[in-house]
Amino acid sequence: MVVAKVMGRHDVQYFRCPTCGFVQTEEPYWLAEAYADAIARSDVGLVERNQRLAVVARAVIGAFFKPGGRFLDYGGGYGLFVRLMRDRGFDFWRFETNCPNLFAAGFDIGPEAVAACELVTAFEVFEHLVNPLQDIQRMLRYSGSILLSTSLMPPSAPEPGGWWYYALEHGQHVSLYTREALARIAANFGLNLCSDGTSLHLLTAKKVSPALFRIVSRYRVARRLGLLWRRKSLLPADYSKLTGRPLT
Repeated sequence: MVVAKVMGRHDVQYFRCPTCGFVQTEEPYWLAEAYADAIARSDVGLVERNQRLAVVARAVIGAFFKPGGRFLDYGGGYGLFVRLMRDRGFDFWRFETNCPNLFAAGFDIGPEAVAACELVTAFEVFEHLVNPLQDIQRMLRYSGSILLSTSLMPPSAPEPGGWWYYALEHGQHVSLYTREALARIAANFGLNLCSDGTSLHLLTAKKVSPALFRIVSRYRVARRLGLLWRRKSLLPADYSKLTGRPLT
């Protein structure tokens, strides 16, 4: 256990599992304050990250899933990723409890709705989970596959202050993972784990080649594959749904 200063004023305990290396804070009493702004001001890479993930997600879906299915972005923020994917022709919906839907209004799935989805995406979400197993169980109500991004703890196991991903300045990151921790989570739910070894991971009931996943999820490869797997944009249909008139 180590103690670090969160948000410049809270002395917070961090605990590390001696078996798998998973790191979690004490019960995060400061979260109401931390989420006064749902998206942290320091998250200056939000737009660029969503653009890159849209490219990679399209490739992963094309390689391992049914592109014509329904998809859910869990913890979808302002709806930017959902809009990007719908513009690329994928029937994506958003689940979010902390942010208004600014970019994909009309395409939300509520907390009590259960709609069978081909894949759930959860980008920069797992590090925010206070009870990861409980939230993962919720995600699995929608699909047996979760494509997620979260930066893995470096092998040196840095303490708070020694690694930027602790995000001490905004206090929203309360759970940090090693590859072994994700592998144990996958085993707990009877899933397979594929990982690029740094930040992109797939938990799935499908038999997916980890080596092929690593190749497909590389941004440069994904960009090229995207040229082969283009789909008709849903933008005109979405406009008609929301306005009742065609986009002409």
